[in-house]
Amino acid sequence: MEAMAHTTQSSRDHMLASWQVQRDWHPKDIERADGVYFWDASGQRYLDWLSSLFNVNIGHNHPRILTAIAEQLKQVAYVHPGFTTAARARLGELLAEISPGDLCKTFLTSGGGEANENAMKLARAFSGRQKIMTRYRSYHGSSAGAASATGGPRRLDDEPGVPWVVHLPDPDAYHSPVYRGRTQEEGDLVIADLIEDTIRYEGAENIAAILWEGYSGASGVIQPTRTFFARLSEICQKYGILYISDEVLSGFGRTGTWFGCEHYPELKVDMISFAKGVNSGYLPLGGVIVNRDIADHFENRLLPSGITNQGQPLSCAAAVANIEALQEEGIVARVSHLGEHLHARLQELADRHPVIGDIRGAGLLYCTELVANRATRAPLSPWNQSPSEALARFSKAILDGGLHTMVRWNWVFHCPPLTVTEAEIDEGIEILDAALSEIDPYYQD
Repeated sequence: MEAMAHTTQSSRDHMLASWQVQRDWHPKDIERADGVYFWDASGQRYLDWLSSLFNVNIGHNHPRILTAIAEQLKQVAYVHPGFTTAARARLGELLAEISPGDLCKTFLTSGGGEANENAMKLARAFSGRQKIMTRYRSYHGSSAGAASATGGPRRLDDEPGVPWVVHLPDPDAYHSPVYRGRTQEEGDLVIADLIEDTIRYEGAENIAAILWEGYSGASGVIQPTRTFFARLSEICQKYGILYISDEVLSGFGRTGTWFGCEHYPELKVDMISFAKGVNSGYLPLGGVIVNRDIADHFENRLLPSGITNQGQPLSCAAAVANIEALQEEGIVARVSHLGEHLHARLQELADRHPVIGDIRGAGLLYCTELVANRATRAPLSPWNQSPSEALARFSKAILDGGLHTMVRWNWVFHCPPLTVTEAEIDEGIEILDAALSEIDPYYQD
């Protein structure tokens, strides 16, 4: 216990924590992890209901990835990005193999924010146009361009930000007044019309790309229908606008397909940005996969970007092992079935606990929205403010019960590793059930 206290205090004394009021940071000292669990230095076990940060898709301590990293380390740990390695070459082949459409070449980065920065940069360089359009309810990273592209309130801390990002209305069927008196598909078409209006106002000749999450994640899993994406794709084709699918969170099997955008076959994707699940977070890695036209464009032109850790051999080796394991162990193929089980169990919770107002998601990417009243949809914790008493109590109860996930405002995320079993899902549901019972009294009839 003394060593654990030292680690915690030393971290507080010498490290800055992200997205955190520093005086409120009291981190757990994590010693080890395996499968869907991790343990702190006191021996407390936690069910990793968030895949750590939506990234440990294959679970902790997977032997195939550990072996791949160790073997690569024996050969070469780092090479200049102007060189290549067998791991980098194989990763490129695999990414082209699993990507939709004619996506064929990859520019590697160190993470997701860099991936989106470079996706926007490549889109602007390729098209000769300046503006990037993104949705208000989105998250694309914390660096300057990616933070500006982000639509959530974290963007506000970086304003005025870059001048060439335009934000779009959201297909938020649970909250937007656009959907009142309409089906979700009807509301989605109205939102698409509003997006086309915005394109006209901004000048289609100025817009390089629309950047959109393949499947909405940390901004509340707010996802439109196939009807919406079919119309959005038509709009992009009409005006010659590129479509960038941000798959940093939703890629590599998270929603039951390799990439979230594959739920919408009508959608023509020109680029995919990725990170997190590409090597399940074992080492930093991200990138942008581009279509043949964009790849060919830079055959005789300078590609205006560079990353010190581009093609980092250890990261690439981990990614190759991760993707091959996802393929050969049939992990992606089982996610849809597990997602059906997770959704059914979440629905059972909603039937017992009126504070659950909505359930959204696919595969092993789900969010429940907690409300003070189902009729008014009033949030149980205010938007973009400190957690309410109810949500603070709920967060403490699940962590004390041995479950780790993200509770953000009135959203609770349910995103365990793709290797989770039905029995482990049931274990998580039991912990959530007990915690929800503690906050049911906050519901207002």
